[in-house]
Amino acid sequence: MDSQVLFFVTALLLPVAALSGWLYGRREVGPSSARREPREQIATDYFKGLNYLLHDRPDKAIEVLVKVLEVDAETVETHLALGNLFRRRGEVDRAIRIHQNLVARTTLDVTQRGQALLELGLDYMRSGLFDRAENLFLELLDRGLYQPAALRHLIDIYQQEQDWEKALEFSTRLEAVNGENLSVARAHFLCEQAQQQIELSNRNEAQELLERALSADRKCVRASLMSANLAMSNREFERAIQALKRIEHQDVDYIGEAIVPLVKCYRALERMDELKEYLERLAGLRAGVTPLLAVAELTEADTGLDAAKQYIVQELKIRPTLKGIDRLIDYTLHSANGESREDLLILKETTVRLIASKALYKCEQCGFSGRSVYWNCPSCKSWNTIKPIHGIEGE
Repeated sequence: MDSQVLFFVTALLLPVAALSGWLYGRREVGPSSARREPREQIATDYFKGLNYLLHDRPDKAIEVLVKVLEVDAETVETHLALGNLFRRRGEVDRAIRIHQNLVARTTLDVTQRGQALLELGLDYMRSGLFDRAENLFLELLDRGLYQPAALRHLIDIYQQEQDWEKALEFSTRLEAVNGENLSVARAHFLCEQAQQQIELSNRNEAQELLERALSADRKCVRASLMSANLAMSNREFERAIQALKRIEHQDVDYIGEAIVPLVKCYRALERMDELKEYLERLAGLRAGVTPLLAVAELTEADTGLDAAKQYIVQELKIRPTLKGIDRLIDYTLHSANGESREDLLILKETTVRLIASKALYKCEQCGFSGRSVYWNCPSCKSWNTIKPIHGIEGE
């Protein structure tokens, strides 16, 4: 046990032990031998617990003193604190035993019992016993106790079980209970349902769900990208373009995600001039390096490599990026010879390795980073907080 935990346990249990000895000293006072024997056993356990505590064995001390300390209105908070301490340390079985013991007591008032049920539900969640935790949280809802907390934990359970229908239902209930705006999460729950329908080849049902997602959160980039992919699979390229162009107004940080499908759509419609005009406008917004590189490719196709190279050089002067430098090296290699070419190849290898080693996305909530976009952060479980990294090493 580390020093911080030891300090906490000592600070908690010394007054607990003293209180238990005093309480039982008062309750067991009496002339009869029938009352004297339990008092002697309590005193023995009490001093045994103190002995463990004084010899830096707080685990043993906790076991003994919790057994000695009767659960009543004066001590329930101590039991709850001990149970929470066990859960934080990963000793969930002990936490469950303490909280189950509390729940079984008939002497607790309604609020105390509700708190014990809530903590026991959290124990079960930590153990992966989601069905048991769910039942306890539902019981709290039925009793009208700790409703916001119970609803949040139920939503968490349904997310982990990928029961998106229930996650959607209970997020709506939570909004009604405390006025919290969960439109972002609800939109993603609908997107998850749409993805399930896509995998079942139910495209019409999927599109309806995506429209509901956009109604819930008009800035849902994920819904626009999924709608565009659905439209492209049906060769409805005009509809896909409309969906992809929405992203600029929903969250311009994600515009790089739309560039590749946009190029495919405009190429299929043979409207590349229109595409170039749109991409040049995006590049002027400094919405990332991806539109800039796409403009360079179109410029190379239209007017040649030198014009594309000049365009990249001008943009790098304004906003240098690693990907832009890598593209400039590519263009320069075409006309390089001898030692200059060898030097450029070394630089090219360096930029390729740097780009491959850098994270592309980062969670604005907890700092988690990776090379793939996650709509639900694997670390903090927040929705829509992972965004493309911008700057010299990113977009």
